[in-house]
Amino acid sequence: MKKTLIEKTSDKLVYAFLKNRLISPLPKKFTHKLVNAQRFRKLCESKIKEPIVGFKAAGTGIAVMKKFKEKEPFYTSIYKRNVLKNGKKVKINKATLGIELEVGFKIKKSFFFLKKTTNTKNLSKYITHIAPCIEVVGYRQRKKGIKSFGDLCSDFGANVKFLIGTKKKYKNIKLNNLKTNLSNKKNNYEVHGNTNTVYINPLNSLKFVLKKLIKDKIKLDQNFWVFTGSTVGVVPILNKGTYLGKIDKIGEVSSIII
Repeated sequence: MKKTLIEKTSDKLVYAFLKNRLISPLPKKFTHKLVNAQRFRKLCESKIKEPIVGFKAAGTGIAVMKKFKEKEPFYTSIYKRNVLKNGKKVKINKATLGIELEVGFKIKKSFFFLKKTTNTKNLSKYITHIAPCIEVVGYRQRKKGIKSFGDLCSDFGANVKFLIGTKKKYKNIKLNNLKTNLSNKKNNYEVHGNTNTVYINPLNSLKFVLKKLIKDKIKLDQNFWVFTGSTVGVVPILNKGTYLGKIDKIGEVSSIII
């Protein structure tokens, strides 16, 4: 049976994802509108038979949502192959968009048996740990820039690598106004941010992702991570070297960009 264009295109992107290659830009019919990009992303993810260790919220900045005329963020799966330990090296290429600093939550697998309405109060008992995280973002395509949420969503959420800092046991702390900082001291490069830029606050972003997992009937048989969106936006990588991220009351995380 002859494959459709969406099947052929998803095969190419999955190959690029698995082999760390770059391909030509995806057809706009799969990337311009978020609803089509979501459909394409899910098709691609269904073809990858590797362990999923978490999920990420993307497009969580209110200003960014307004710019692209979207009402809410989106989420994508995170595979074990793309999660590294704190301080590890990440090789970038011409399709790398930048680096982000995020709040990550470790969630109990028992969440998937939650029968009550998902809200911030009853979610807290399912959070085991919290940690600062760095995400290196980029395409598997030979293209630059962001013209829509669909651009990011269609390409596996544009996640290249995640690095998880020292995790702490979760306690009920206010996360809606914590100062954040991402720097490269060697190049005297520094960007300041705040957790309140993340879809009101990281817990609200977490709730968004978990509600979507329930709606999409997704279940994992292990504890998993949820990364809640950048507190500093997508910071261009102007120079290589060590990038250090700090989030007040949570901790530090670093990555060596090569």
